[in-house]
Amino acid sequence: MRAGVDTQIANRSRLPFWAGVFVTIACLAILILSGWREWSAREAVLENAEIDMANLARSLTQHAEDSVELADATLLGLANRLESTGIESEALAGLQSFLNDRRTTLGRIRGLFVYDEIGEWVATTESVNLAGLNNSDRAYFQHHRDIDDRQTFLGPPVQSRSGGQWIITISRRFNHRDGRFAGVVAATIDVAYFAEFYRRFDIGPRGTVTLLNKDGILLARSVGDGSFVGRDLSTTRLIREQIPRASSGTYYFRSPLDGLQRLSFYKVSDRFPFVLLATQAEHDVLARWRQGVITRVAFVVGLALFIALVGIHLVRQLVARQRLAAAIAAKEADFRLLAEESSDLVTRIDFDERILYASPASARVLGWAPAQLVGTSALAGVNHEDRPRVEQTIEALKRGEMDEARMLYRIRHREKSEIWVETTMRPTRNSDTGLINGFVALSRDMTQHKDLEAKLAVLAASDGLTGLGNRRCFDECLEQEWARARREGTPISLLMIDIDHFKMFNDQFGHQAGDSCLRTIASVLANQALRSADLAARYGGEEFALLLPNTDSDGCEQVGTRVLEALHEIQIEDGSVAAWRTTASIGGATIWPNAATTTNHASLVEAADRALYAAKNGGRDRLMMAGKVIRWPGAKTA
Repeated sequence: MRAGVDTQIANRSRLPFWAGVFVTIACLAILILSGWREWSAREAVLENAEIDMANLARSLTQHAEDSVELADATLLGLANRLESTGIESEALAGLQSFLNDRRTTLGRIRGLFVYDEIGEWVATTESVNLAGLNNSDRAYFQHHRDIDDRQTFLGPPVQSRSGGQWIITISRRFNHRDGRFAGVVAATIDVAYFAEFYRRFDIGPRGTVTLLNKDGILLARSVGDGSFVGRDLSTTRLIREQIPRASSGTYYFRSPLDGLQRLSFYKVSDRFPFVLLATQAEHDVLARWRQGVITRVAFVVGLALFIALVGIHLVRQLVARQRLAAAIAAKEADFRLLAEESSDLVTRIDFDERILYASPASARVLGWAPAQLVGTSALAGVNHEDRPRVEQTIEALKRGEMDEARMLYRIRHREKSEIWVETTMRPTRNSDTGLINGFVALSRDMTQHKDLEAKLAVLAASDGLTGLGNRRCFDECLEQEWARARREGTPISLLMIDIDHFKMFNDQFGHQAGDSCLRTIASVLANQALRSADLAARYGGEEFALLLPNTDSDGCEQVGTRVLEALHEIQIEDGSVAAWRTTASIGGATIWPNAATTTNHASLVEAADRALYAAKNGGRDRLMMAGKVIRWPGAKTA
């Protein structure tokens, strides 16, 4: 027996230690979870950027393919014509006339060129003197001269001999009738065309779009002055490793052009030998995330420190309360002296829940003298609804599951019906065995506090003039009902009601008459809130709202019509304003929110508000909903 008591006492003495362990683990868990969440957020930001770059790269690859294909179609027709007519003088005259006619319809194509078998210029859309011009040193000319194929050739970027600008060449070979090499037809597209086109896309302050051929020669880049055009990037990991493995994909790299760490997506054209690379600076992609993570991490660290400080305080409190409990058990006389002077009711209760001692404050708190309470049950007079909870707490104290319990419950007063009492109860122990032998309870009257709480709750949620829910109550209820409708997939409707010409009414009959009118209208709306979930609220001024959860458009329309009818039946009691006819403009809206809905509850208010203004603009005294006007039969046409 003694060993069991010693074990129980030892377990109590270790409680502060275990509380400290728990607080430490909680703080570490918060920091670890926060770090994991921030890392996940970082990965999500990068993943979204990858998707954006992939979509952009695919789109711009299609644009580049369309550009090359447009040039190739023109070259194919031109090559077929030359193979049919030859390049004799008469044929060339007609060809030059044909090219001159095409000059204004080339679009993104800069120019068309025809070279004979030795590279001499024989025709072009450019306004230049052809005499003495030879392109036999160009890579594309040598390719067609040396290789007998009829395919399109996308050459490396070169500087135009006619204009001096950087151009991309697309070329085809054409033959004599006997199959011998006869020359080359070529089309050019300015590098600047691609660069300017790529600059139209907002991909961050340091984002780039780069067009390369499959050999790694840079054809065009959205950033820079063109000095990178023609640069050989064949030794980069993209050309050597990435492209051979996959024709498209995400690619992280440090740019050899500007030294920035970049996130990119590349796409190899399926029809032509070039690669489109869309990139963003990784620093720019993560800029917003970094700004947010500093704030969030600072908050989490501050929260962990706060919990740690509270934990330290808690441990100290546990130690202090253990010492206090030992002092109370050892000095009963001191306890009684303190109890006599306390303004709160102090009671000593035995293990069987009988009152052994009651302080003089019992007369003030419960209306009973101490002598009348001693020997009675401590639970006598406790409200039957609260009693099970109080009994459970006392049983837990008896089992040693807690060192202190605080309860708020109702109890019968000798002179009053019932009062609210807050009781703090601690177990006491036998000084020899250490076993729980009773309790010390400290009770105080909380009735005024509870009444004040109830009054404050009512004031916080209701409008002082009309007694309807106020704007705050409406906003909270709307948010809750929207969440419920979204979970359950049910409709939610709203009527926004604005009293017609109310300012004129106020100016003519005075504010007291206006207040009376508002209260009368409020009673009409309250009568239309037939279900417990319906809410009639004063939205502001002479504007009211009627929230109708689980109500479809037809139901909302019916309620709005009833409101119009009820308002037409209002009789103002004040004889001075009896001639005034009270009408209202009503806007109704219904939304079926669900898990896939991207809008929030504010969209319902906006929709109803727009309908309200449509009703007012349509002549007032009417209900506008879902694009149609439901007009009170007696309403005047606007």
